[in-house]
Amino acid sequence: MDRIRAFYNKKIKSARSLFSKETLKDDTVAGVVLGVESVPDGLAGGLLAGVNPIFGLYGYMVGTFTGGLFTSSSFMAVQATGAMAIVVADVGLSSFGEDQDRALFTLAVLTGVIMFAAGAFKLGFILRFVSNAVMVGFINAVGVNIILGQLDNFTGYESQGSNRVLRAIDTLFNLNNAHGQTLLIGTATIVLIVLLERTKLDSLGMVVAIILTSAVVVITGWEVAQLLDIADVPRSLPGPVIPLWSAIPALMIPALSLAFIGLVQGAGISANFPNPDGNYPDASQDFIGQGAANIAAGVFQGMPVGGSMSASSLVKSAGAKSRLALLIAAGVMAMVILIFADAVGYIAMPALAGLLMIVGFRTIKPADIKAVWKTGMMQATVMTVTFILTMVIPLQYAVLVGVGISMILFVVTQSNQVTLKRWVYDGDGNYRETEPPAVVPSGEVTVLQPYGSLFFAAAPVFEEALPNVEESSTDAVVILRLRGRTDLGSTFMDVLLRYADELTAVGSKLVLVSADESIDHQLAASGVRDAVGDDNIYEADMWVGATLKRAQADAVDWIDEHPADTEPRTEND
Repeated sequence: MDRIRAFYNKKIKSARSLFSKETLKDDTVAGVVLGVESVPDGLAGGLLAGVNPIFGLYGYMVGTFTGGLFTSSSFMAVQATGAMAIVVADVGLSSFGEDQDRALFTLAVLTGVIMFAAGAFKLGFILRFVSNAVMVGFINAVGVNIILGQLDNFTGYESQGSNRVLRAIDTLFNLNNAHGQTLLIGTATIVLIVLLERTKLDSLGMVVAIILTSAVVVITGWEVAQLLDIADVPRSLPGPVIPLWSAIPALMIPALSLAFIGLVQGAGISANFPNPDGNYPDASQDFIGQGAANIAAGVFQGMPVGGSMSASSLVKSAGAKSRLALLIAAGVMAMVILIFADAVGYIAMPALAGLLMIVGFRTIKPADIKAVWKTGMMQATVMTVTFILTMVIPLQYAVLVGVGISMILFVVTQSNQVTLKRWVYDGDGNYRETEPPAVVPSGEVTVLQPYGSLFFAAAPVFEEALPNVEESSTDAVVILRLRGRTDLGSTFMDVLLRYADELTAVGSKLVLVSADESIDHQLAASGVRDAVGDDNIYEADMWVGATLKRAQADAVDWIDEHPADTEPRTEND
């Protein structure tokens, strides 16, 4: 906790020193660009999440400001991402009845607590267990889900179905029931965004496009749904609310999924956006910053947020020189809420739907799909399964299933990568690596070196690779080199115990070399030490290879004292 407190004190001092004359102009311009762009984007995020769009804007505003203060990254914009919004949409907050808004805020706070804990306890290593195939399948499915989820607002037809795929099919079969004016506004918004972004307006082209098409609805009086039809847009900043404590158990799994998605996406920002001093941000501190942003967003009536790659790229490309740009962006959003609340209410719903469909389309990465597909059948299968599951089951479960698939893939891959080699001593201090014999040769010293993980799932693969012990394998010594191994586990110990007993039964023995002190108690507890014998366990020292040579010399002497029916041979015969 002292480390966290020191970090926050450092960040507060850093915030006070942000106002540099050299960077103020650039940061102001970048902040205004991000702030203006974030208004329709925040409303669209709330719409995508199936909640009051204003809660999306509140989440953007509070998340950007708090994240700007407490993340390690100077350019991480903590806002609601498409993937997180889709998860929120699948939570089923309507089941909380009149408390569904408070349940949303509680979900944000709970997500923040999990993120904060992940950063405080440096749990970022968990992200390494999520394969690229799973993430590619998941993110591309999210892109498709975003598009399909906006068809109702885009066409004006209220589809039926238990998931987005079925509702999209229903829409396609009922296009004749689409509302023409709504469809026209949505299509015009997409066309204008694409065209205007190619002009000097760049990212602000999106804002202009939504303003223009929404203005058309107001001027013509068309019967097209507007934001004010589904939500009140108050001319005030959000006040604090108390979380709905009773909802915490039901929201725990969605919060875990949201935290995981946010941290994965945030880790990508940490790795790709160096700070102004040239150093890369600390991922764990970015976790803490995102956690703080979520807690603040939940307290001040916002939806869950996380590191947004698109918003971070926007503020950086707009010329930001420090985290001050993020604070200015949050201030711009606050000004829009206070001054232009009435105008915001006239934003056309199909215009926001068109914006989200573009976001969804740009989320789909065919190049990433192609790259994973070429990697191999297993990776392609994992990506496909993750994609399908993400399309047909609620995303909070799809995320956890994806993590589970990654874990299983890791175990399978590691267990199949175990190899066993024989080291042959040349008599001049060197070892030559060859394939191990199929059968333990009588009267010989056989040195075996395993490579790869030796945890429980790999133990059967290792046992299969060991030379067979037959009746002819008499008066032989098998030396197993275990240098660098610190935890072998009970399954592997069982393999050693069986192999030692097989060798003993034909008058041979197993020798363990470079056994670390940390596994010595495992050898004793499993009975391996008794089966092998204390004299046949050699502990490692600082000299690489010295212990092995000593064990081999002792093994040769032992064979000489126990001649087999055939002429005894050593490794260099």
